[in-house]
Amino acid sequence: MRSILKPVKSPLTRAIIGASTILSLATLIFALWFGITESKEEKTNFKLGVYGSLFGAIAGAVVGGLTGYDAGKGSANKKSGVVASSQDNASQDKVWKDWRNFVVDRKVQESQEITSFYLKPQDQGELTDFKPGQFLTIKLDIPDQARPVIRTYSLSDYENGSGYYRLSIKKEGSPKGLDVPPGVASNFMHDQIHEGSVIPAKPPNGKFFIDINSSTPAVLISNGVGITPMISMAKAVIKTSSDRASANGVDRHVWFLHGARNGEYHAFREAMVDLEKQHPNLHIHYKYSRPRPEDEGHFHSQGYVDKDLIESQIIPQIQEISGSSNAEYFLCGSPKFMDSLRSGLSELGVAEDKVFFESFSKGGKTKGAAPSAPAGESTSGEVTQAEVVFAASGKMAIWSPDQGTLLDFAEVEGIDPPSSCRQGVCLTCMCELNEGEVDYLEPPTTEPDEGNVLICICRPKTNKIVLNL
Repeated sequence: MRSILKPVKSPLTRAIIGASTILSLATLIFALWFGITESKEEKTNFKLGVYGSLFGAIAGAVVGGLTGYDAGKGSANKKSGVVASSQDNASQDKVWKDWRNFVVDRKVQESQEITSFYLKPQDQGELTDFKPGQFLTIKLDIPDQARPVIRTYSLSDYENGSGYYRLSIKKEGSPKGLDVPPGVASNFMHDQIHEGSVIPAKPPNGKFFIDINSSTPAVLISNGVGITPMISMAKAVIKTSSDRASANGVDRHVWFLHGARNGEYHAFREAMVDLEKQHPNLHIHYKYSRPRPEDEGHFHSQGYVDKDLIESQIIPQIQEISGSSNAEYFLCGSPKFMDSLRSGLSELGVAEDKVFFESFSKGGKTKGAAPSAPAGESTSGEVTQAEVVFAASGKMAIWSPDQGTLLDFAEVEGIDPPSSCRQGVCLTCMCELNEGEVDYLEPPTTEPDEGNVLICICRPKTNKIVLNL
């Protein structure tokens, strides 16, 4: 009977149902009893039946009234059921999948060019964990822009339970040789975004990150604003290494090499030095190309972070501490800086699978130059035109080589796919390829997911392709 009464909300209704049920049952039992027995004491039997039925009714009312209604919470104890499933679905709906509003809690100038923005979720919910080195995609509604501007910026801090994400953004000037205006997004962030501003963001992403569970020595090399993901990596490795050392004595060493013009343009200089003082497994080397007199004592050598520094100082230190030159190298900075280091590491015999990198280049099209392709590859595949179907938009158009990349083509056709770096780095433009093949103008810096392509640096290779746009 409890299973019948539990879903009923009103205690009075439950009491009435309980009384009626027991009364009916008692009446039936006594009727059967009278029919079977041949007692001469009919009056006595009648009284017994009446009193018994009344007692049963009272008992039923008491049971009904005391049976707790738990359609809301009682069913949560069940292993399965409609209510439990609804709660599970509600929890799943709260998983952060798309744009989510963040409030700028703090804005801190770190150097002449770099400012940090501390973002807290407007809904005050929990933050999604991220891998050190990953980026955050944000959307800005900038006046005079035809559509929201989407950009990706590396997460520059790694503090468990901090309740915030930190983006440290360089204010970009007008880049030389590129047909783009001075950093629209970065200038807007510096000049128009203040504490209390609301910025939509997508969950952390990116395939440039460090494995914090590895014990291999790590060398983090950066210049300029490339320092931002390296701070996140260094902090994460140090914390994990400290926890591991406490458990089994294993301590992973990290070398933090950073190049800057001088102290005026060097963000987080003191913060990282303080971290080095606290953790003997962190080794810092700052190199200034044009130091000022007041920078004396705040940097280690003059010039640029290059192959010679790694060969003469870093590799010997790694060998001395770990007994081997085996290490993983993580690079982030300007394209010229990156190319020089990758070439230098190759000359030093460092295997390609030990070098991980992300380029902080400015997007856009180079003036007066056509895109180049790797040797042996065609910039337009084997087709002179291709049928491009934008499945989600219900559009079809004919592409030709002079119309550029698939991202360029989609924009001309009035489709507004998300994009940011336009260099095959950030994965913002990653799109599902449902049919056909593409050629990349250059190998993607970051590999897209299986079945997807980076439309910012590819063109059709077959006569027909279908994109989920």
